[in-house]
Amino acid sequence: MDSTKKGFNTICTHWGQLEDSQFNGAISPIYLSTSYAFEEVETKRYPRYFNTPNQEALSKKIARLENGENALIFGSGMAAISTTLLAFLQKGDHIILQQTLYGGTANLVKKEFHRYGIEYTFVNVDHIDLFEKEIRPNTKVIYIETPSNPLLTITDITAVTSIAKKHRITTMIDNTFASPVNQTPIDLGVDIVIHSATKYLGGHSDILAGAVVSTKENINTIFQLGINLGGSLSDFTVWMLERSIKTLGLRVKQQNKNAKQVAKWLHKNEDVKTIYYPGLKTHPNHHIAKKQMKGYGGMVSFELQNYICPALFQKNLQLIKSSMSLAGVESTILSPAVTSHALLSPEERLQQGITDNLLRLSIGIENKKDIIADIQQAINETKKELVKTKKISE
Repeated sequence: MDSTKKGFNTICTHWGQLEDSQFNGAISPIYLSTSYAFEEVETKRYPRYFNTPNQEALSKKIARLENGENALIFGSGMAAISTTLLAFLQKGDHIILQQTLYGGTANLVKKEFHRYGIEYTFVNVDHIDLFEKEIRPNTKVIYIETPSNPLLTITDITAVTSIAKKHRITTMIDNTFASPVNQTPIDLGVDIVIHSATKYLGGHSDILAGAVVSTKENINTIFQLGINLGGSLSDFTVWMLERSIKTLGLRVKQQNKNAKQVAKWLHKNEDVKTIYYPGLKTHPNHHIAKKQMKGYGGMVSFELQNYICPALFQKNLQLIKSSMSLAGVESTILSPAVTSHALLSPEERLQQGITDNLLRLSIGIENKKDIIADIQQAINETKKELVKTKKISE
């Protein structure tokens, strides 16, 4: 099938699917073997070598969705991130990263890179010129994440890649929050795209996985380290991920619609102090998001007014679940300070603008009116309880 002539949902459904030549089943068969023949075969297959039938098929699907040449599937998003970074960095090298990043990535850099003698610099993405100012003779990689976790910071991808190409520096992006439905960074000049496939690619809160997409040459470089670090994914989970991606376009487009409506409602709500959503015109980088994204995503972060206890508010939610992860078909919420960015110090979190009152809301596919109603009733109930305890006045 020539995928270049097919639509996004068609590619999600059919591209990279294995044919059931024995029984003509409608879905990909699953190959659970961890041991394959090695004599008189073209490919010596082994799960840790990322080349079982299911691994190879899924890699083709994800690579096509991101408009890349090849892909690798990992056991987690952090396995994908760490393997990719270490494949392109060695002792004495320097990397530039944007300051607003997923807490696990920032923690990896700050806590582990000194072990390998790798230098690093974090820069404020509101000043793109800093990426170029911080380049050193030993700078090898520029790493960005847009929209970022959890403040939905928007980084100008084209501006960053232009700087990197000028200095022959490899660019990497965490595209998890956008997903290939909303953003295809390779089309904007990025060299390597990384996903926590646990999130939108999986989409059902039942898969832990990571993915990397790039050129065949770059993927081979990552592969050479990956087989030694052993971060491959089991074939059953690979099969589940392939199943989940079939509905990726449908899920994310609905989440986009819901998130935009919820964000608009939160923006007008007097009990909400601050809202972060790139689809709002009030977002400081809305114009950049509009330029490089097809949709604004399903993530919304906000702070309630100081008189509303965020922990109590979360307990009063009935439909929206308090949950550690994001991007499932169900709406979930968490406090980044005690979950996704808990490994950072309070000072490091504040440097990124992450307060203890910040809440990260992952919008699901429910009816948007039900999501809004649940937030409103939780606010009302929280205020009632605080009045009873005389922490606020009526």
